[in-house]
Amino acid sequence: MELKLDTPIRYVPGVGPVMAGRLDTLGIRTVKDLLFYPPFRYDDFSLISPIARVQPGETVTVGGEITAFRNAFTKSGKKLQQAQLTDETGSIDVIWFNQPFLVRTLPVGTQARLAGKIDWFGHKIVMTSPVYEKTEGSHTSMDGSMRSFSISQTESLHTSRLVPIYPETVGVTSKWLRGRIAFILEQCITQLFEYLPDSILSTYRLMAIQKSIEQIHYPTDTTTAAAARHRLAFDEFLFLVLTALEQKRIWETTQQADSILLPSEELVSFISSLAFQLTGDQKQTVAEILNDLAKPFPMNRLLEGDVGSGKTVVAAIAMYATFRRGYQSVLMAPTQILAEQHYNTISQLFKPLGVGVGLVVSKRGLDSRRSLPRTPLRGGNDKEEKFDILVGTHALLSESINFDNVGLIVIDEQQRFGVNQRLLIREKAQTAKTPHLLTMTATPIPRTVALTVYGNLSLSVLHQMPIGRKRVKTWVVPKEKREAAYSWIKKQLKGNHGQTFIICPLIEESETLQTVKAATKEYDTLKKQIFPDLHLALLHGRMKAAEKTKALDTFRSGKVDILVTTPVVEVGIDIPNATIMLIEAADRFGLSQLHQLRGRVGRGVLDSYCLLFTESEDDATIKRLKALETIHNGPELAEVDLKLRGPGELFGTKQHGVPILKFASFRDTGLIREVQSAAGEIFKSDPTLSHFPLLREKLKRDTIVQVSQD
Repeated sequence: MELKLDTPIRYVPGVGPVMAGRLDTLGIRTVKDLLFYPPFRYDDFSLISPIARVQPGETVTVGGEITAFRNAFTKSGKKLQQAQLTDETGSIDVIWFNQPFLVRTLPVGTQARLAGKIDWFGHKIVMTSPVYEKTEGSHTSMDGSMRSFSISQTESLHTSRLVPIYPETVGVTSKWLRGRIAFILEQCITQLFEYLPDSILSTYRLMAIQKSIEQIHYPTDTTTAAAARHRLAFDEFLFLVLTALEQKRIWETTQQADSILLPSEELVSFISSLAFQLTGDQKQTVAEILNDLAKPFPMNRLLEGDVGSGKTVVAAIAMYATFRRGYQSVLMAPTQILAEQHYNTISQLFKPLGVGVGLVVSKRGLDSRRSLPRTPLRGGNDKEEKFDILVGTHALLSESINFDNVGLIVIDEQQRFGVNQRLLIREKAQTAKTPHLLTMTATPIPRTVALTVYGNLSLSVLHQMPIGRKRVKTWVVPKEKREAAYSWIKKQLKGNHGQTFIICPLIEESETLQTVKAATKEYDTLKKQIFPDLHLALLHGRMKAAEKTKALDTFRSGKVDILVTTPVVEVGIDIPNATIMLIEAADRFGLSQLHQLRGRVGRGVLDSYCLLFTESEDDATIKRLKALETIHNGPELAEVDLKLRGPGELFGTKQHGVPILKFASFRDTGLIREVQSAAGEIFKSDPTLSHFPLLREKLKRDTIVQVSQD
């Protein structure tokens, strides 16, 4: 069978269905996936030495004949393997531990290369736990397959060079991967065609694609390895940026929207009716959004704002403009808690203006107890219950909910919805033209990530906090100060200084994470042993909707002093009397998530505090957490987290919309700037990529794969 780049990996000789299943856990499903599976480091075995010249502390490759081999035991009973390798200059003893099969694999008389560290064992110089490679006969690899990839020093895949080390899984070793990759490089490397224009390759000094793949796996030296990774990282960023630019071009040239204009006097009148002053950022963002709404193609804007920065108010002004033009607005949130919070805020804003607001958190339809009566929409049926604004969860997507002439869709925490859900909400709008789209997030997104991943969206950022908003005092609390912290909380609450959130990472206890607090167990302990004279309530994601609502309502009303909960309260909870946020196992959270949890307090007139509990004594962990003591700006914390932890941990799982990069890093701001310049150059000269057919085809293919995996 001839191998192609899209051939399923199971059909590669030496793989089969069992290994294919294991490779699938590494994201390797096709031949191309394996070609583009990057090593995370290299073992440098390029120093080749005669045995007589090796020195303790060196990492070297030596070659010769196995002249002795036996299994033995240490004094403590540990099984080890002792061999002797001999060349024309001398002999050296070799030791492995707990690998008795090596007596059969490397019998006396075998010609082999060994690569590893030279060390002392007792009073003798030995090579300990080296990588081995047979060098006689047909140059067959250790797994029995022929090595036919024409690299320099063809007989060496595992020694005598920079040897790639890959992320592994059960049953899949780096040594096995090297053999398979070498095989498919020989078979398929010529199927990789250069898709970047010569001008880009020259201007940005990029290695050719075929050479990049060869050198990332089997580099000549560290310089070529770095150049290969740079080219492949450039490509990753380039296709993210090009995809975003293409989506933006298609959106603006193929979609039409109704122009929504709000006369300045009406805007001024509405803003002056608010019970608070807008910040400068809010005013700027409102101007940007209203400018977008007036255009003949639909707005597609991302509104990023720190916790409590006033994103909902900005969105409400856009909804008011939409209402004044006779269109509906729809606001979709990922959780019932957040949807109800938005409903409460928007209802209060619009109550004096006769704007009908409805809440949908169930597939059964509108919650009639949580709606305001209104005059039906222009052209509507007076007998039907209709609303100017519908707020809800994904229940808005159910067949029982019908929209009527939607002009604006607002999606909060949009990265928590899949592509299909976002498309469906637009399709349900039932308008001849495309509704304007405003997406919001409280997740602080580093600018480098935003410009790369969300380049198809116009970006507005709220940096400023509302006037009068108190800064939350934050402390990292080590385990020896736990009891003192409990006493301080008790004193605060008994002095009527607010209420307390206690956040636990888990709902129930875990056998594998025995030291991590679970909400259900901690609730019982705190209620009976720590705070027996205070009122406590429990909230977590597995509770029924009615139970969640009851727990929050009792807490909001002040009947409960302490709410023990999971991070389900991360967004959508606004309780002005809450003044203390205690977070258990804070080291298990990213700084951005901790900052969002911290944002649940400090919303009233009382001083507020955040206590970060940790059992960790690791200096790097403590330093990371202490960043919250001095930094109170979400985007700045996100940048710190990006440098320390990377985007995978910063944003969580893939559902949050940030791609997993194989070669690139969002920390590399210099490369991102280069890529943005290159992408702009390509799009400026040829927006449809008609002169770059290979690039256009790869962009189209990669975009389809990305959407299908969302």
